[in-house]
Amino acid sequence: MRPEVAEIWDWLDQVPDPEIPVISVVDLGIVRGVEWDSDTLEVAVTPTYSGCPATSVISMDIETALRDRGIEKTRIKMQISPPWTSDWLTEKGSAKLEDYGIAPPRAAGGPKHCPRCKSENVSRISQFGSTPCKAQWRCTDCLEPFDYFKCI
Repeated sequence: MRPEVAEIWDWLDQVPDPEIPVISVVDLGIVRGVEWDSDTLEVAVTPTYSGCPATSVISMDIETALRDRGIEKTRIKMQISPPWTSDWLTEKGSAKLEDYGIAPPRAAGGPKHCPRCKSENVSRISQFGSTPCKAQWRCTDCLEPFDYFKCI
């Protein structure tokens, strides 16, 4: 008996993003679809950007998670249109990022506050952070640097 698609979504919600392991690939919003095609499970994945170095690792991690639960035939479909946007990040994912010390994306042009001390006195250090999807910021109150997940 093959598992229901809703159960598979729950399994995928346990697959961590390799660059930010506190958030799942589902919460990141890159898993775009799950459907059965005869006896093969097809998972549509939209990378955060076309050159994301973690894309192949994410595909392998998804395939491994599904194989570990008895799904032998999978097909990972790279879906580049529409392109990923930070709007696809779930609310749960944004909260997990902040709890981890990464300011979640905001359309208003930067983090609302420091993810550590919650001060609104923050300044950008660099448009580039530890990964291409993040920028480096600093809190001017607690003086701690932190990553900000860019709006894309």
